Amino acid sequence: MKKPDFFIDIFLQPGELYFGDSETRIRTVLGSCVAITLWHPTRRIGGMCHFMLPGNRRIQRHKGLDGRYADDAMLMFMQELHKTKTRPADYEVKVFGGGDQFPGHSKPANLRVSDNNVLAGRALLAEHGFHIKAEHLGGTGHRNVIFDLWSGHVYMRHISKELEEISA
Repeated sequence: MKKPDFFIDIFLQPGELYFGDSETRIRTVLGSCVAITLWHPTRRIGGMCHFMLPGNRRIQRHKGLDGRYADDAMLMFMQELHKTKTRPADYEVKVFGGGDQFPGHSKPANLRVSDNNVLAGRALLAEHGFHIKAEHLGGTGHRNVIFDLWSGHVYMRHISKELEEISA
């Protein structure tokens, strides 16, 4: 689909979520965080979240939803779907991130935030009825992600820690 003459360019910081229409581009940079993109190919609407932690923050929910946490980010997405009267099965889902930012440093499994973010993202998507179409997860380093809502295309550039160390 053709790029619109004018579009809104949104840059997501960690913990943010944006849901918009076909005149929107959403960008972010990920390390151990995970971004989930949702795109409705018929209505050309969708969004991206950028969560930092897998954690279950349900005990503090009275303070409102917090997009820094995977479970809250998913509930925020579900609110957007409710507003637009759409269902999880209507969306193309792509998932990115979860890169180890400190390769070579041994960490107990429960402290591997990047791995836990990936597991949480996949589990929450399945729990809410979404099906992942594409993913680029794990490894080392960071990723730049650009999501064009007019076409549903997601562009991703991955810079691994190994390449940074070799080229430095």
